[in-house]
Amino acid sequence: MKFRKTLAAMSLFVLAATCIVSCDDDDDQNTPPTNTADVRLQTNEKLGKILTDAQGRTLYSFALDVSGQSACSGDCIAKWPVFYKADPSLETGLDAKDFGVITRADGAKQSTYKGWPLYYFQNDAKAGDIKGDSVGGTWFTAKPDYSVALGKAQLVGKDGVKYTGKYVAGEELTEFITDAYGRTLYQFSKDSFNINKYTKPDFSNDAVWPIYQQTAVQNIPTILKKADFGVIDVHGKKQLAYRGWALYFFGDDETKRGNTKGVSVPTPGIWPINNNGTLSAPKK
Repeated sequence: MKFRKTLAAMSLFVLAATCIVSCDDDDDQNTPPTNTADVRLQTNEKLGKILTDAQGRTLYSFALDVSGQSACSGDCIAKWPVFYKADPSLETGLDAKDFGVITRADGAKQSTYKGWPLYYFQNDAKAGDIKGDSVGGTWFTAKPDYSVALGKAQLVGKDGVKYTGKYVAGEELTEFITDAYGRTLYQFSKDSFNINKYTKPDFSNDAVWPIYQQTAVQNIPTILKKADFGVIDVHGKKQLAYRGWALYFFGDDETKRGNTKGVSVPTPGIWPINNNGTLSAPKK
C-alpha cells in the first residue's frame, strides 16, 4: 500500500512538472513579440509622445529645413547624424503618408516626417534622452501632435524681394511659425485681440487668406509658450490664434512649405509672420 501511494505521488509530481513546462511553452508562444518597428512612438515624461527609432533613440527636426531640404551638412551632420530607412515599418498611431525620403546635397538619403528631414543628436547617450530638444532654438523633438512648428529662412515676398524680419529689403534668416507641415502662418495687422476682421461671414475671401482651422491647442515647440495660443470662433469655424492674432495661410503660397510670399502683400508689414518677437494683438 505504501509503495502504491509513493508511486501515485511521483506520478502527480511528473504530471505537474510536465504541465509547468507545457504552460511555459504556451505562454512563450502567446507573448507579443518585441516592438521592432523602425519608427516608434514613445512617451516622454516632459514632452509626451515623441518619435524614436527601433532602439528608442529620439528623432529631431531642424527649423532651417522648413523648405523640406536639409540645411545641415559638414560639422552639423557630425553632431546631428541623419536618420534613414527606405520603407520604415511604423508603430500603430503613425501614418505612412507622413513619411518620405529626400536625397541630400551630398547624395545621401534621409527620411522625412511631415516633410521635415529627421536626425539624431550625438549627445543623446541612451534611449529616451532628449538633450537635443530646443538646442540653438532651431532643433526640436519630432512629435506626432504639434499644432504649430518653427521654420527659419530668408523671407521672400510675392514681389520676389528678399526681406528682413523688419520687412525691409535685405538678406537675413528669420524665424517664423508654421503649421506642422512647414506652411507659413501669418497675422493680419488690422485684426484686434482674438478678433478676425478679414474673413467674410460667407468665407468668400477665404481662398485668398485661408484661416488656420484648429479646434484645440495641442503640442508646440518648447521655445514657444502654449499659453500664448488659443482658439477663436470665426463665423462658426474655429481658428488658431497666437498672442491674440488670428492665424492665416496665404493662398498664393500654394500650400508649399517654407513659402513666405504673403509678407509683401499688398505692402510689406500688412500680413506679418509670427515668432517669439511678436507683440500681443491690440484689444480694440
